[in-house]
Amino acid sequence: MDVNGTVAEGFEPVREAFIRNFDALGERGAAVAVYRHGRKVVDLWGGTRDVDGTEPWERGTAHVVHSATKGVAAAVLLLLHQRGQVDLDAPVGVYWPEFKARGKEAVLVRHVLSHRAGVPVVDRPLTPAEAADPARTAEAVAGQAPVWQPGTDHGYHAHTYGWLVGELVRRITGRGVGDWIADEIAGPLGADLWVGLPDARRDRVGRSGRVAPPETESSLRMRPKRSVAEAYADPASLTSRAFAAITPHPDDNDPAYRAAALPASNGIATAEALARFYASLIGDVDGRARLFTPATVELARAEESSGADRVLVVGTRFGLGWMLHGTASPLLGPGSFGHPGRGGPLGFADPESGIAFGYVTNGFRKTVTADPRAQALVRGVRAALAG
Repeated sequence: MDVNGTVAEGFEPVREAFIRNFDALGERGAAVAVYRHGRKVVDLWGGTRDVDGTEPWERGTAHVVHSATKGVAAAVLLLLHQRGQVDLDAPVGVYWPEFKARGKEAVLVRHVLSHRAGVPVVDRPLTPAEAADPARTAEAVAGQAPVWQPGTDHGYHAHTYGWLVGELVRRITGRGVGDWIADEIAGPLGADLWVGLPDARRDRVGRSGRVAPPETESSLRMRPKRSVAEAYADPASLTSRAFAAITPHPDDNDPAYRAAALPASNGIATAEALARFYASLIGDVDGRARLFTPATVELARAEESSGADRVLVVGTRFGLGWMLHGTASPLLGPGSFGHPGRGGPLGFADPESGIAFGYVTNGFRKTVTADPRAQALVRGVRAALAG
């Protein structure tokens, strides 16, 4: 496998892990980038641009990153809070009066970010076309009764997280969340990151698809527990209903889907942009001032939810919008915060080491929070830091 790009001295273990992903873990096309203290130390890509093609992955090839988008969406509300435009402890209904219906008067903005709002499902799933309409998604979650008392427990809001955050941003700023990200985050950073892909950038994005992992001893050990498998198999479970909030499942390669702004699931980015975004949360990057103050970083990664997740049926930890390091989603260390994407993608920051990480792939697996390929690269970063 021809791997392109560069690694700084000492970060060779990341290159070695990246190559092994192609040799042993069935990688088709992927990229990984790492920043340390605002300086890029890893920038690698390899394989094919399309999961089912032969054209090579190039510098700047972008892909859908699924729920890794949630980490970018979370930054919008945290930045609005940092600027004094939103109170995290205010009821959502202060900004969005219609949301108070059906017992949701006490849902706080903080609950939305930490998956405690109690609305991970909608009684009638939306079609992909309906999910692309912000007015329709806002109506759906505003009219939904909570499935647990808001604020008392947590469960992963797989799709509804994006509809909640998106409507809050629109009510507070008057702008769509995708436009806000383009104007206030991606543009100033010079990052190839979009939530709502512009037509002019369509040729930058490769074709993705599902791929089966190789049947290795390691992959057999990582098969889900029976309780998790049963939850995904039961159409009446909160697990199945949360992931089926858009039905049928959207086609990641559909231009209409890519053009929609779904801040829970359809962000498109390069690995370099994802790493650059996280680097900007914890420090200056290439002379550009950091996005988060140190106080906002601490706010973002302070634990808000932990324990058995009502939707994912495993123990999860969340800060204000980000997954925190834990057994369900291992990151670099105890202080890390970030977000995986279903099937493989991952982005995170680790303030203690100054590391920011981004990984994208065109070959999606059944994994939700801890893909073996991403985890191999994280171990490579850990080995590099250990010297």
